Amino acid sequence: MKSEYLVYLVCPKCEGGFEISKIYDINNDEIRSGLLLCSRCGASYEIIRSIPRFVPIENYASGFGLEWTKHKKTQYDTYTGLKLSEQRFFEETKWDRNLQGESILEVGSGAGRFTEQAAKTGAFIVSMDYSYSVDTNYEMNGHNGNVFIVQADIYSMPFKKALFDKLFCMGVLQHTPDPCKAFMSLLPYVKDGGSLVIDVYKKTISVYLAGKYYVRPLTRNIDPEKLYKLTKRYVDFMWPICSQIRRIPKVGRMINWALLVADYSNRGLKGQLLKEWAYLDTFDMLSPHYDYPQSIRAVKKWFQKAGLADVEVKYGYNGIEGRGRVVRRKASLSSQE
Repeated sequence: MKSEYLVYLVCPKCEGGFEISKIYDINNDEIRSGLLLCSRCGASYEIIRSIPRFVPIENYASGFGLEWTKHKKTQYDTYTGLKLSEQRFFEETKWDRNLQGESILEVGSGAGRFTEQAAKTGAFIVSMDYSYSVDTNYEMNGHNGNVFIVQADIYSMPFKKALFDKLFCMGVLQHTPDPCKAFMSLLPYVKDGGSLVIDVYKKTISVYLAGKYYVRPLTRNIDPEKLYKLTKRYVDFMWPICSQIRRIPKVGRMINWALLVADYSNRGLKGQLLKEWAYLDTFDMLSPHYDYPQSIRAVKKWFQKAGLADVEVKYGYNGIEGRGRVVRRKASLSSQE
């Protein structure tokens, strides 16, 4: 990280400011290893591999860290030759492609497929994840002068309040212990009038028929490295069968998903690329510690409770997507005084 990025950070315990108390390794102005010290409560946090760490590197989300380490490029448009990430990012957010001079907070980056798209707007991107996938994101996007990557907890984020013009949280909320609480924790970091965009898995009758919810209580406790090897073996074994099932009109892909083989053949993926996505998302089905899909009614209640304006909640790419504008912060603060 660069020392100039301290303007975005506060202590997650007391909201005090930080100073860089120790530097162990630095290259030009990039601090590769060092120590952040809170000037108010004295809490300290390490900078490891150029990334400030406000949580243990290994945690309940380590399965995500593993999958994004092994599949660092799999979902990048520059790798697939398709515009899947670009299309999803801009169609979900509805943001302009030129956001020069603005700041964006990304909560839950994974390997950084959407970090890349956000950075292309010219805005300054602060990108956060709970897992060690931040290392992959740094490898892929850390070279950009408008990207700052942090490892932290969604429930206790180390950022100044009301600082960001925009915030997006895609593919994350369903994998937190309490999705509603996680959603509400996003609001304080957006400026008055700023934009907030989220998505979450949808909860429908078909969810109860999905095999992953019956298998995962067994698989989520398996060591991620071992589970990934088992997943690859399973996909390899099933691949010839699923390739034939895929040909069944209308229902072929659905059957493959029910058989716990992720099938993205409807997105233009073919050959080895299609199989890579199958490895990735089959593991993604089996490994998460938490997976709480939501009804569209519940998500609408979140936005209503948050008092957001210009709300749009609908079924979308990842299940349910929601957009809104943060308002009435001053009124709410004055009512608390």
